[in-house]
Amino acid sequence: MILMGVVNLTPDSFFAESRAGSVDAAAERMQKLLDRGCSIIDLGAVSTRPGAAEVSVEEEWRRLEPVLEWLRAESPPVSIDTTRSEIVKRAFEILGPFIVNDISAGEDDPDMLSTVAGLGLPYVAMHKRGNPRTMDAMCDYPRGVVAEVDAYFETFAEKARSLGIKDWILDPGFGFAKTEEQNWELLENLGAFRHFGRPILVGVADKRFTRKTGTAYAERLAEERGADILRIH
Repeated sequence: MILMGVVNLTPDSFFAESRAGSVDAAAERMQKLLDRGCSIIDLGAVSTRPGAAEVSVEEEWRRLEPVLEWLRAESPPVSIDTTRSEIVKRAFEILGPFIVNDISAGEDDPDMLSTVAGLGLPYVAMHKRGNPRTMDAMCDYPRGVVAEVDAYFETFAEKARSLGIKDWILDPGFGFAKTEEQNWELLENLGAFRHFGRPILVGVADKRFTRKTGTAYAERLAEERGADILRIH
């Protein structure tokens, strides 16, 4: 099991303890995550919590750039949580190769997938619907959530093949346009996505649907059901 530790360079991300508003705070949090066994650090500069406000490209970059400059000399493997190809291009100029963690699987920016393919970067494709302000009203899955998420990734896999994206990771998108019951159904049936032959990333830490049972229970279940990468706080 690979652990991906979250560092949110934001003032408003859902889990307050993941927030780091300065380079020093980010460095301290990274070290804590590395000490816990994380081998990937996931940097995000835009909150995706339910109801979160939009952030401009320039504000996202203002938050992210100083940390990337600090990481330039020597860093653990890094993923950058962004939906914007412009952020990917700028970050690549500083860091070189990194993992792109895109909650929209390329849907929010028409240039994202071609940018990732052109730079040869590993890519996390996540399932969602809408945006943080609309996703809670988009939880209708007539064929069932597992079947429809599976169909979504069938379409994405074909896009990836056609563009030459070879190294991609599947994230079912826990907490994004899914009810509490749908999230648990996805987690219980994680093995349904194994046929894609891709690593499966699960992020269930401190989500709304884990409040009753706790993050630790959800993460144990994810491991039992075949998660390859666990995104933790």
